[in-house]
Amino acid sequence: MTSTGTCNLCGGAFGKAAMTRHLKACQEKQARPAEGGKSQKTFWVTASGEWNPEYWLHLEMPASAKLEDLDAFLRDTWLECCGHLSAFTINDIEYEMDTGGVDAMWPDFFGRRQPPKSMAARLYSVLKPGMKFDHVYDFGTSTELKLKVIAEQARSGQSREISVLARNDPPDIRCAKCDKPATLVCSQCIYEGPQAWLCDRHAERHKCGEDMCLPVVNSPRVGMCGYSGDADYSSDVLT
Repeated sequence: MTSTGTCNLCGGAFGKAAMTRHLKACQEKQARPAEGGKSQKTFWVTASGEWNPEYWLHLEMPASAKLEDLDAFLRDTWLECCGHLSAFTINDIEYEMDTGGVDAMWPDFFGRRQPPKSMAARLYSVLKPGMKFDHVYDFGTSTELKLKVIAEQARSGQSREISVLARNDPPDIRCAKCDKPATLVCSQCIYEGPQAWLCDRHAERHKCGEDMCLPVVNSPRVGMCGYSGDADYSSDVLT
């Protein structure tokens, strides 16, 4: 599926592959001198769905932020439905957020490679440019993400926010019955292909029942568990 997105710095539209090249030039063009010489180190990070890479984000965040801040941001933007457990895997080390939810049993049930570490780790202590790492939300009905540190940057001022540099546009998904834009997706049929995607009218007649349908949203967790929509994607970083 062809994936395009919008640059939040200039409003331009670009394909997924072209967006990284564009953002490098766009950030340099819009960079401002640090006021009073104050600047901070930031990381430019991309995130995308492992199994549905048409959903993607370009993020900039303070290097002093914690993994738990990035986890909270991903939950707010793309993932949160029922307070599930989540984890990053960085250099084969797991950093886990245990919310006390029912799925906390799954890692112990399947076994662990080693005891997990805390997500209180600062980004600068575990990440570096070029590094690839993973994130999983929900160890039952999992949403898995692939992340990469594109660059380490110096940004003027002192911001505590994680900001979205660019995000994919909602994919053009059509109703399996009439080819109108899909508005609902069956959570029971989501792994069975195009037949899961429906317009309002055909969802009423769907074999699994309309109550099994979830709204079509711009997220790699679309149609999974109880996920019904993403939150505002600007987030204050916790300290």
